[in-house]
Amino acid sequence: MGFFDAIKVLGDAVGEFNQAADEASRTTLEDLGEPAYSLYTALQLGELHRRIDVTDEQGQLKYYTKSSIIAIKGKTEIMDASGKVVAHLEKQPVSLHEKHFVTMEDGTSFTLSNEIFHVIKDITNIEGLGWQLQGNFIGLTFNLLDQEGQPLAAVGRQAVSVHDKYRIDVYRPSQEKIIVAIVIQLEKMLEARRESEKG
Repeated sequence: MGFFDAIKVLGDAVGEFNQAADEASRTTLEDLGEPAYSLYTALQLGELHRRIDVTDEQGQLKYYTKSSIIAIKGKTEIMDASGKVVAHLEKQPVSLHEKHFVTMEDGTSFTLSNEIFHVIKDITNIEGLGWQLQGNFIGLTFNLLDQEGQPLAAVGRQAVSVHDKYRIDVYRPSQEKIIVAIVIQLEKMLEARRESEKG
C-alpha cells in the first residue's frame, strides 16, 4: 500500500465517521422535531486563551469565551457579542464524578455532574435545574432535556474538525444563554476526556 492509498483509506474512514454523526443528527431531528433555530460553536485556533465563538445561522457572533490555558480550576467567562459577561464556568479540580460549575449573570447557578458506569450512553445531570444531558461519544450527539424530559436543545459535533465545531439546535429560545453555557461546559468536559486519554 502506497502513501496515496493510505491517505485515501484515511479519507474514507473520516467520511464514514462524519456520515455516522450526520445519521445520528437526523435521528435526533426525527425524534425531537424541527428546532426554533441553530447556533454553532467553533474553537478559534491560535488564541492564547482558547477562545470559543458561538455564531448564529448567518455567521454573526453571539457569544465568545475567555479562558486561560493554564488554569488549575479551568475558569472560563462567556461573553455576549458586546463583551458583557453572560456566565462564569469553573471545573472542580479533583472529584470522583466530573463536576463543572456554572454561574449565570443573573445569579442562577448549577452544576454539571456526570453519572458513571454508563458504557455507551453518557448522562450528565444538571444539578440545580433538574435538567439532564444525554448522549454518546460514538455518535457525538447529545440531547439536553428539562425536568419533564422535554427537549431544550440537541447538540452534535462535526466528527472530524480542525476547529472542534458543534451545532446547537435550540428548542427553547427563552433558555438560550443557559443552553450555550451548558454546551460550552460540555465541550470542555469532552476536551478534558480526550486529553486524559492521551496521557
